[in-house]
Amino acid sequence: MKIPNLTQAGQVLGSKWDGLSPHLLASFFVVENKDGAWKRSESDLATVVAPLTEASMEMALNWQSPFEAAGPETKAPALMAMLSSGALQPVVEAAAGGSNNAADASAAQRKSADFLQQFEGRTGITRLNSTQVFAGMPPIKIQVNALFRAWDDPAREVETPVEKLIQWALPASLSKDGSVLARAAKTARGEMSFVEALFPSAAPVRIGMTYKGRTYSPMVIESIGKPLDAPVDRNGRHVELVIPMTLCSLTALDRELWDGFKTMAL
Repeated sequence: MKIPNLTQAGQVLGSKWDGLSPHLLASFFVVENKDGAWKRSESDLATVVAPLTEASMEMALNWQSPFEAAGPETKAPALMAMLSSGALQPVVEAAAGGSNNAADASAAQRKSADFLQQFEGRTGITRLNSTQVFAGMPPIKIQVNALFRAWDDPAREVETPVEKLIQWALPASLSKDGSVLARAAKTARGEMSFVEALFPSAAPVRIGMTYKGRTYSPMVIESIGKPLDAPVDRNGRHVELVIPMTLCSLTALDRELWDGFKTMAL
C-alpha cells in the first residue's frame, strides 16, 4: 500500500487497496506545532489511509450590506411598496372623489394620479445601500466520507483505523475533578500547576490530511460518524464502514495562510 507524500515511517492503518492509484488514497495523521511550524507529530506516527467516496471543501465568505436599512423602504415598507407598485393610486382617487362638486373631484383625481404615477416603478435601492462589505469568514470545512472494507482481517483493516480516527476526534483526556476549588487546593499544596488547575483537560489533537498530492494542515475533526447498521462477519466485526467526517481548519485563512495550509512539507 503506497502512501502519498509521507517521508516518515509509522504504523499504517487501513484496508488493502492494491492497484489503486495513490492519488485516490487519503492519509490522515497527527501534527503538532514546533517552533511556530506545523509538522508531523513524533509521538503519534500512526497514519490512517482510506479512499474517499465523497470529498468537498466549503469556504463560507461573509459579505453583508450594512447600508441596506438606510432607505425609506425600511422605515415605512408598506407605504413605499404601495407607492412604487401603484397600489396606492385607487385609494387616493377614492378619497379625492368624495367632494360634492363633480368638477372639483375629477380635477383632484387627475392631479393625484399625475402625482402618484411619478412613484410607480421607482425604488430606493442605490449603489451605496447595496454595497457589499466583507465581514469575515469562518474556518474552512472539508467534508469527506472515508471508506474501509476488509479483505482478510476486519479488525485490522476496518475497526482499528476507524477507532484511531475516533480517538483523534475525542479530547485526549478529561479531568475527573470538576471542582475548581479542589484543584486550587492542590495547587496551593504544590501537587498541581496553575495551568493544570485552570485548564485540567487536554483538547483533541490536530491532524493533517494528504489527498491527491496536496496536504491540508493543521485541521481538527469537527464531527465524525459511525454507522451502526454496517455489515459484520460472523464474529460481529465490521467488514465495511463508510465514515463521514467534517474537517475544519484552526482559523480563517488568507492568501498567505492558504498557500501554507495546502502545501505543508512533511
